[in-house]
Amino acid sequence: MITLAKRPGLVQLGLKASAEPAQLMNRLQYRPTTFEFYTSATDFEGDGLKHLGDTIKFVIDNVTEDVVVHHPMSYHGVHLDQLLDPQRQPEAYQFLQDSTAKLLDLVTEYDCRLLVHGGYGGGESVALVAEYPSLAEARRTVFARLDALVKQGQGHVMIENGITPSFMYGDPQLDEQLIQHHYPLVCDLSHVFIGLHGDMELTMLALKRLRPLIQHYHLVDSLGQRHDSLPLGEGLIDWQRVLSVMNSKASMIYEVPDESDSTCANMLASYHYLRGLETKLIESRG
Repeated sequence: MITLAKRPGLVQLGLKASAEPAQLMNRLQYRPTTFEFYTSATDFEGDGLKHLGDTIKFVIDNVTEDVVVHHPMSYHGVHLDQLLDPQRQPEAYQFLQDSTAKLLDLVTEYDCRLLVHGGYGGGESVALVAEYPSLAEARRTVFARLDALVKQGQGHVMIENGITPSFMYGDPQLDEQLIQHHYPLVCDLSHVFIGLHGDMELTMLALKRLRPLIQHYHLVDSLGQRHDSLPLGEGLIDWQRVLSVMNSKASMIYEVPDESDSTCANMLASYHYLRGLETKLIESRG
């Protein structure tokens, strides 16, 4: 079981990139407190996994011990949703199982954390849910698979929210199930906000309700209608309010893309924006 030392201050610099050298070194020059690896199906080809392992070790040895590995989001254009069925989507389902097992071995070896999605969103997720007799049955399938995965991970697995009714935050019934299962959660703020159709009050309720379970945050702004991935301060999320309910023991990254993957200016700007809000909050409290 991974135990992280408490960090000074709430707002930390967390960055994300693939194991590609140019991306990696661009991020690491800023000495992030948390580093998250983006992975894709190509990391499982040839010597890709060995390269990923060597790169994880490099980051741990030279920059930070707090490393998160993000499971691939798709395989041949199909989102790797927990609702994939071995008969209906055999190739994507098998890749989901095989890649998860291999990454679990990797994060266990290097004592870091694996992030997997509980669900995604959009038309593809709607179609997957529709393949089940009911939404309740789809949810039972997701929770059964996540139960097994969390048990297998032995403290190395975290589950990220989507914007699908099969696995999202902010639905009171789903949130209660998450609490009962005591899942280690990743909270993508934009996914919460979009899933709740831009309702800040409901977003705050979800953040407060799930705060004890949240181990890691993806900080990214949104207008609340679609997956728009905006820098902090450019959307409609009230970050001043969000700061007041975040779990101070959780790690965080700024999941905000630039026009090019080789730079991270929007991530850095988002970090400084949140630091500025935190400073004002501290000053206002005297």
